[in-house]
Amino acid sequence: MNIRSIAILILFCGILISSCQKKNPVVEIQTPKGNILVELYMDKAPVTAGNFLKLVEDGVYDGASFYRTVRQGNDSNPISISVIQGGISHKQDRVKVARIEHEHTDTTGLKHLDGTISMARGRPGSASSEFFICMGDQPELDYRGRRNSDRKGFAAFGQVIEGFKVCRDIWGSPAAGQDIDPQIRIHKMEIQ
Repeated sequence: MNIRSIAILILFCGILISSCQKKNPVVEIQTPKGNILVELYMDKAPVTAGNFLKLVEDGVYDGASFYRTVRQGNDSNPISISVIQGGISHKQDRVKVARIEHEHTDTTGLKHLDGTISMARGRPGSASSEFFICMGDQPELDYRGRRNSDRKGFAAFGQVIEGFKVCRDIWGSPAAGQDIDPQIRIHKMEIQ
């Protein structure tokens, strides 16, 4: 073998190895308005994405709902954001889910951009099952953002890759204040 053949063989092996590397998992969120595909960034937010993936695998989100649409600030927090929120908090037969460590965007390098999926929380370390999807770029939800007084932001962990129209339809659903009325059922979540 000459040097050129060896170089081509090395290049081919490198391409083959990189194409065989495991890709980020994709989850399909099935709703009556259509389906949403979300890529989970296991490499950047392993705790948060891993928690979400485990809940999907265990069927925890089957029968859950999108129940909240935020289109602006309110009296208690005037910093405007636009998100849809879902999870199991309104599910009749919900299971108790453990809280997870807070992975803020300063550590993960992720940002709350249009279609980013992130975990809802009260204080840092209180997130468990409730999630939201950003409708437009939401920098106030990143680390140092002003949406929370602790300024630690929220834990972004993935991105909508298909179904933006479905997200926008849910965001524009009739609501009483921020409560979607009626809630949008999540029939099932499946790993693709």
